[in-house]
Amino acid sequence: MSDEKIVRMIRSSSVDDISSSVDLDSAYGPSGFRGLLKSSNILFYSLFASLGGFLFGYDQGVISGVLVMHDFEARFPRVGGNGDLQGWVVSIMQLGAFVGALINSPLADRLSRRYSVAVACVAFLIGSVLQAAAVDNSMLFIGRFIGGIGLGQISMGVPLWIGEVAPPNLRGSAVTLQQFAIACGIMISFWLDYGTQYIGGIGEGQSQAAWRLPFALRVVPALTLLTGCFFVLPFSPRWLVKVGREHEALTVLSRLRKMPENHPIVQAEIMQIKAGARFDALTIKEKFPNAKTPAQIAFQQYKELFTQKHLSRRLFVACFMQFLQQFTGVNAIIYYAPKMFKSIGLSGNSVSLLATGVVGIINVVATVPAIGIVDNFGRRVVLMVGALFMSLSHFIIATLYAIYEHSWADHLSAGWAAAAFVWFFVFNFAYSVGCIAWIYPTEIFPLGVRAQAMGIAISVNWISNFVIGLITPIMLSQFKFGTFYFFFAFTMILFCWVLLFLPETKGVPMEEMDRLWGGNEGKETADRMARIQQELKCESRNVPIYRKTGSYSDDLDIELQDQY
Repeated sequence: MSDEKIVRMIRSSSVDDISSSVDLDSAYGPSGFRGLLKSSNILFYSLFASLGGFLFGYDQGVISGVLVMHDFEARFPRVGGNGDLQGWVVSIMQLGAFVGALINSPLADRLSRRYSVAVACVAFLIGSVLQAAAVDNSMLFIGRFIGGIGLGQISMGVPLWIGEVAPPNLRGSAVTLQQFAIACGIMISFWLDYGTQYIGGIGEGQSQAAWRLPFALRVVPALTLLTGCFFVLPFSPRWLVKVGREHEALTVLSRLRKMPENHPIVQAEIMQIKAGARFDALTIKEKFPNAKTPAQIAFQQYKELFTQKHLSRRLFVACFMQFLQQFTGVNAIIYYAPKMFKSIGLSGNSVSLLATGVVGIINVVATVPAIGIVDNFGRRVVLMVGALFMSLSHFIIATLYAIYEHSWADHLSAGWAAAAFVWFFVFNFAYSVGCIAWIYPTEIFPLGVRAQAMGIAISVNWISNFVIGLITPIMLSQFKFGTFYFFFAFTMILFCWVLLFLPETKGVPMEEMDRLWGGNEGKETADRMARIQQELKCESRNVPIYRKTGSYSDDLDIELQDQY
């Protein structure tokens, strides 16, 4: 879009209508891959922050390979192989992550988004060192729990930070990079396990380095992210405004958008952010005059999430989407894949390669198109298409198992068909709910309660993950093919819920979400917003006139300045 078109579009807005008048999505240009390549700094920062997602995926993938290594089984007989504590060594990390996601909310508000991620990296590093150096079950479990706390904080803090620094036209694509990093972490950890198992041989002579090395290597990306939190990643401009550092927020926003501080687009966005932050602060002050301490204010914010209709609706959407992401059965599919491939005549390393390695590759490949489509086609369409094909996959897998459960050897083509639909399921999960479940919680909440709401939503993901990890082996043993009909029902629930109830948020600035979800209604609210808009209008008169030679006339510059 040309400078003149941008300016003519923006000049139709004014501070008096700041919450809805500026179409920043159009002003910033293309979305998807083109937009990310054009905004190379947003791409770089999002990729760097997504190292947190890589840690998340790496930890999920590495433990499955370690548990079956010979030396690990010998040293931890109750954990490795078929030990009675094997399920808990996985689940304890998820419980730690549940705690981490909740405690990161006050840290993200108090310390900043990026420093809360730094604290998370420290917890993850401590957990990683304990696991790599473990000599008994207690040390291993403590390391898993502490590392899980760090992962829970990271899984909340990273998408929150990305969502707040990305422009509306790239927000979905930028947050999707975290899911891409998660998929890469899972895939790389599998191939690393596959290679290190041969250190010293795969039998009695296997070296303890075979499993200690994969645990220890996690410190490299964790240290990189920790360092970047201080020297690479900028503060979130929305957090800076929230804590009263407005001039610094303008400087950061200008750098993120690669535009001068007095550029009309930057001025429009900073005023939207200021309006939203001041409105939240003034609302708390007027509604809760007795809340003086940060703890009292935080309590009222958490309370509002459940008592205010428009906030409780948003919280339900964020939490229900996290719940449904896990109850699509992705972990059950991956868990059952080895048995499925064995049933069609494969054995040994070939089973692991097909069941885990190929699934990991498909997961990565399928996440790539999501980066380009979520901000072009919208969240709803992508979710519905993915849910429909996931439902089809579950239904066909369950039906094939119901028919051929005891005669796979005589029907190899049916076995390969079931295997193909396992991969088809993973493909459709990766580009749809696997990505979009992370996007909605980052964008739909007002600034004042965003961190609190994100913490609750991500904790629901982890506790759902924990439940799935516990019930899946039982269901597969008791219900067998009925397990997939169970998950088929949940993927159909996802499709119907998105179709009938879920609003589309593509391209909507964070500060304009109220027009989708309600809120900011009534005379008191209108009066409060009018006061804030008047303040901003007075402040904007001191902004130097933006001029760009050859793009439009000085008269138009002056006219724009009058608008802002």
